[in-house]
Amino acid sequence: MDREKIIENTVSQIERQYGSGAIMKLGDKSSILDIGYISTNSLELDIALGIGGIPRGRVTEIFGPEASGKTTLALHIIANAQKEGGVAAFIDAEHALDPGYARNVGVNIEELLLSQPDNGEQALEMHLFFH
Repeated sequence: MDREKIIENTVSQIERQYGSGAIMKLGDKSSILDIGYISTNSLELDIALGIGGIPRGRVTEIFGPEASGKTTLALHIIANAQKEGGVAAFIDAEHALDPGYARNVGVNIEELLLSQPDNGEQALEMHLFFH
């Protein structure tokens, strides 16, 4: 079997199991190179991320040590998404979201989807609904 046929069969098997678009040749799908983004409100971070912010329509995990600004960063991104007409979900694994602070940062808390799961497994399962 030649190389192209092997690749074609492999792609076909993956798509059968995981759905159309689960795997692709990057050169065949130029539209995925034109990913929208939501600004973080930090010019330096937006530049470092390479596309101008957090990719739109993707699940993004923000990870770091305690009191490093993870929640503040997430709230700025949520506020910017909402200002652009988007919908945002916040999975608060630490059960620490302060609605007053969120409002002060610019989040429309009445429209924010909030989940405070009991454990990490529940949080991971819940995030799958947003794909």
